[in-house]
Amino acid sequence: MTAKLPNRRLLGLAAATLAVAAATATPVTAAPSVTSPTATVSPTSAAPGSRVSLTLRGCATRAARATSTAFGDARLAPATGDGTALFGSATVYNNASTGAHSVTFDCGDGSRITVSLQVTPGAARGGTGGSIGGANPALIAVGGTLAASALGAGVWVLRRRTRTT
Repeated sequence: MTAKLPNRRLLGLAAATLAVAAATATPVTAAPSVTSPTATVSPTSAAPGSRVSLTLRGCATRAARATSTAFGDARLAPATGDGTALFGSATVYNNASTGAHSVTFDCGDGSRITVSLQVTPGAARGGTGGSIGGANPALIAVGGTLAASALGAGVWVLRRRTRTT
C-alpha cells in the first residue's frame, strides 16, 4: 500500500499542472460589451410651439426615430461620420396638453428607451430681433424727431412742386 500513496500524490500534482497549463495556453476573450442606449431631450421642459433637441447614444444602427404624443415622429441620424450618436429635433405641437409626455427612442434593432418631456403652459418664446425692449425716453424722442423731420421735408417738397407748375 505504500507504493500506491506516492502515485496518488504524483497523479494529483500532474492533474494540477495540467489544469494550470491549459488555463494559461487558452487565450482569454472578453465578452462583448453590451451597453444599453441612452437618450436625452433638451430642454426637458418646453412650451407648445417650442423646438426640442433629441440625442440617442449607444445604438447599433445609423438611423433611429423618436416618437411622442407631444410632437409625433422625428427621425434621428448621425451628425458626424462615426455615427456614435444620433441627433434630431422636433417641434412641440401647438395644442399639446400640459404635463409629462413620454418620448420613446427606437433604434430600429429592437432596442428602445423612454424618457420624459414636460410640456409647460404658455407659448414658445420667439425672438424679436431687438425691435421690442430696451427703449428709453431719449431713443423715443430721437425717433419721433426723425419721423417729424421726414414728414415735414416731404410736405415742403410737395408744396414747392405744386407752386412751380
